[in-house]
Amino acid sequence: MQVQTILNEALKLPPVDKASVIDQLMASFDLSEKQRIDEAWANEAERRIDAYDTGRISAKPVQEVMREINS
Repeated sequence: MQVQTILNEALKLPPVDKASVIDQLMASFDLSEKQRIDEAWANEAERRIDAYDTGRISAKPVQEVMREINS
């Protein structure tokens, strides 16, 4: 069966069944790389929190950041 045919059939499914297909496909991947990336992001988040807590970096209100992004 061709990929496009499978996709077309999957798109006809109810949302719960689509989610089930997605979950099963995701479970079929080797997640070791995802785990490594998740650990790296967790370490980076901790590093940034520590930097904020010790005053090495500061924070801005989200409204200000969004204003800068949208200007």
